[in-house]
Amino acid sequence: MTLDGPLVVHLDRAAGAPAPWQQVHDQVVAAVDDGRLVPGDRLPTVRALAQQLGVAAGTVARAYRALEASDVVSTASRAGTVVRDRTAARGDAAARAAAASLAREAVAAGLDDDAALSLLRGALAAARGR
Repeated sequence: MTLDGPLVVHLDRAAGAPAPWQQVHDQVVAAVDDGRLVPGDRLPTVRALAQQLGVAAGTVARAYRALEASDVVSTASRAGTVVRDRTAARGDAAARAAAASLAREAVAAGLDDDAALSLLRGALAAARGR
């Protein structure tokens, strides 16, 4: 089955094909990666996509949850499910990795939480030119 519009999803129902939720997930990721979907684009509602593809709503919901976990989309009750700016997600990931590194270094140096946080606050102030 196919969904038309900025997002085209084809479900392969042949034996041995990936699960439908995985196919939806992978095709949304591919559409984002090749520019067919851009940050801010809204995906169909879970119910609408499930109905159009002829699958259970839980199948689409599972795909959307996996997309959220991968920082490909975000879901808000009023805004629906929208494509995230992946450059921001990559920046978030880099900041988390740096924070983890700082935490390991602070523990290895024997610093308590207050001392480590004080060092981080000082580094943030310096980075902001204060």
